[in-house]
Amino acid sequence: MTLKAVERLQEADIILFDELSATPALAHAGAGAELLSVGKRAGKPSPRQDHVSRLLVDYAQNGLKTVRLKSGDCSVFGRLEEEQTVLRQHGIDYEVVPGVSSATAAAAAIGIPLTRRLSARRVQFITGHDVTGRLPDDVNLAAIADPAATTVVFMGKRTFSKLADMLLGAGMTPDTPTCLVESVSLPEQKIVWATLGSMTSRIAAETGDGPVVILLGPLATGNWGDSS
Repeated sequence: MTLKAVERLQEADIILFDELSATPALAHAGAGAELLSVGKRAGKPSPRQDHVSRLLVDYAQNGLKTVRLKSGDCSVFGRLEEEQTVLRQHGIDYEVVPGVSSATAAAAAIGIPLTRRLSARRVQFITGHDVTGRLPDDVNLAAIADPAATTVVFMGKRTFSKLADMLLGAGMTPDTPTCLVESVSLPEQKIVWATLGSMTSRIAAETGDGPVVILLGPLATGNWGDSS
């Protein structure tokens, strides 16, 4: 979190937080702040997005200093625009305070850069599921298989087996370095080093129910070259 984010939490009358942000971050809330969980998790009962947006409008129109706390960075697969649109429609001013994306946090945790001159010229973020929870139908396999790109897969634990099969079918090599980080930056953080060909079995055997990001590409290797 940035210092500005901490300040906004301390000033807030009410904080609407995601389940993944129900961490020590909430310890920065002011003593009188109301905390309201509006989190979404795949496969679990979750509040509808239109309900969350309506709450933001209602609290703001009642003069309350309202914070919408999201995990990571709200602009990366965080449904930020949907909430911005509703606020604009109701003439409500707002401020976006950027956070640290789980992609950059994961790279820092495993000690790699996301880019490197000559060998990893591009970094791309993709989602591992669509609104139905399935792997999107329009995955750009050629872009992911680009040997000069680092790919970070968000929310892809349950669909990674299918994605891996599709990438292998598209010509990506089974020994492509692959790293999974579960519950990144939290005390229970877990790192799994593998390859594209072996990661599916490692996910089944070694991960829990925490959120994960999966990194693919030339830099996603442990010990700078050992991807075992």
